Amino acid sequence: MYVLMCFSSMINFHVKRERKLPKQVRNNKYSSRDDELKIDCGKCSGLCCVALYCAKSDGFPSDKPAGKPCEYLLNDFRCAIHHELKERKMKGCLAYDCFGAGQKATRSFPQGVNWMTKPSDADEIFAVFRILFQMHQYLWYLLEAVGLADDENTTREIERLIDENERITGLDVRRLVEVDLGGYKSNVDRWLKEVSFKRGSDRRESKNKNVLGKNFKGANLEDGDFTMSLMIAANLKGCKLDGANFLGADLRDANIKNTDLSKCLFLTQMQINSVIGNKQTNLPLRLVRPTSWDDQ
Repeated sequence: MYVLMCFSSMINFHVKRERKLPKQVRNNKYSSRDDELKIDCGKCSGLCCVALYCAKSDGFPSDKPAGKPCEYLLNDFRCAIHHELKERKMKGCLAYDCFGAGQKATRSFPQGVNWMTKPSDADEIFAVFRILFQMHQYLWYLLEAVGLADDENTTREIERLIDENERITGLDVRRLVEVDLGGYKSNVDRWLKEVSFKRGSDRRESKNKNVLGKNFKGANLEDGDFTMSLMIAANLKGCKLDGANFLGADLRDANIKNTDLSKCLFLTQMQINSVIGNKQTNLPLRLVRPTSWDDQ
């Protein structure tokens, strides 16, 4: 169930541009919108534990089809083994982050109405959750991109997409599930590419997107392009990563100990939850240090 947004039309540019370090993403008028994208499991109806497909091989308790509750999901929507997830090596559970879609989907229906109390509405509830997850993920990237844009036209177009995101996610649930997101996704894709290109990414890794288990220890990877790269168990310990673009990269079990990621581009909480860090790992301001790193 490791979810990645696949910008299938991402274009690899090979032109070396003047390097520009990313600005702090909170220095824009949308910075308060980040709060909408923080998970609040106490206000959710356990949607990630029922609405999505899970695979045991990805660090979940068992293989589970979408729509079937996890065996450890309690009637109050809490996890029966939450305090044992690390000990049980439930890496998928520990890493997953819904960008706040769970609580928003839950409150989109009348109080007390959820997939458990009204099974006839379950499919619609799950569909709303999956759509909101997509839209919140788009919003996460757009909120970073608008803080990186360095010309009026790019800023204006990204702001338009942010406003359109708010309009769509504010629709009545029956209208929301009928929305065709294809055109919106294409526009998000286009402007994320535009921002990435103008930030001057080196694209040094663009030719080989499979760097699974590769040892980069201590390497200078500034401005590297790792968009959509398979980086499972890669060793990034002590690397220089200012300006490196990690949009959609699969970083599960990557080693980022003693590494400064504070100026990396397009990292998500789910990616950070899935890597191996320590107290010397520096993160972008928007991201939270996982509690699983406390003993590192």
